[in-house]
Formats: sequence, structure tokens, C-alpha cells
Amino acid sequence: MFSSSGNPAAAYSRVGVETSIASASPHKLILMLFDGAMLSVASAAASIRNKNSVDKGQSISRAIDIIANGLKVSLDKDAGGELADRLSALYDYMCARLLYANLRDDGPALAEVAGLLGELKGAWEEIADDPAVLSANSTQR
Repeated sequence: MFSSSGNPAAAYSRVGVETSIASASPHKLILMLFDGAMLSVASAAASIRNKNSVDKGQSISRAIDIIANGLKVSLDKDAGGELADRLSALYDYMCARLLYANLRDDGPALAEVAGLLGELKGAWEEIADDPAVLSANSTQR
């Protein structure tokens, strides 16, 4: 009935994440993307320190995927105008820095991206405090 090779804790965790995603507001989903990208960048930095190139590459690839296919894709360029265009360019820059960090084992590049993600996440969190601003000026869907 149950596979002995499976990891019940991992399965439970996956169900919890899937439930959180299914019930989250669009605003919360963006915050979750920021958290995931930041966690992946932190994991890549730890992998560089531990000289683990496989984990570093996987973590950086995950961060790039979240930024390019999550955060950037969710931009609403019609509603966001110039701000959305600037965020798109910033996301491209972050992905380029992550690629550089992967090729050069560059911790400072990872720290730069982590700082940018943290600042953007903080701004996104502040928007949540004012629902009128969120609905009127949203650049992310």
C-alpha cells in the first residue's frame, strides 16, 4: 500500500506547499516566488562555500527559473507601464548575474542578487498594507 522507498516527510511537505499555493492570493503567490528565489540564492552561496558545484548549479538554475518564469512572466506590462518595463530589465539583470555567479563561483554576485530580491520583496510586502495601492497600481498579476 505504501512505498518503503518514499520519504513520507517530503511527501507531507509537498502537500503543504501545494495547498498553500492553491489557496494563496495573487499577491501572496508573488511573495512566495520571492521567498523561493531568495532561498535558492542562499543555497547556491552555501554550495559555493562547500565547494559543491552540482548543488550550486541546481540552486542557481532554480533561482533563474523562478525569476524568469515566475516573477518576470507575472508582470502586467499594460497596467504597469514603465515600472513593469524596469522590473523586467532588473529581472534580466539578476538572471545574468546569477549566470555569472555560476560560471565564476562568485559569492558577491549572489549577494547582490539576494539584496535586490530582498528589496523588491520588502516593497511588495509594503503594498500589502494598502489594498487600494495594490489594486490600483499593481504591476504584477
